Amino acid sequence: MEGTAQTDQFIASGLAALGIEADEVDLAVIGAVHQLLWPAVVELLALDTAAVEPEPCPDLSKAPR
Repeated sequence: MEGTAQTDQFIASGLAALGIEADEVDLAVIGAVHQLLWPAVVELLALDTAAVEPEPCPDLSKAPR
């Protein structure tokens, strides 16, 4: 996945909207992390969990049963 000018502008604009100033190095690091993590995020989004039964009374302080 290559960074495009449109993508770079989108990220810079989003950060600016939050009041975060980012230089070229910051944007390069953001792009590298995005390339590293995005494929796994896409896999998680595509995961079909419809057949998985929800855990009854989940206690988030403990491991799942």
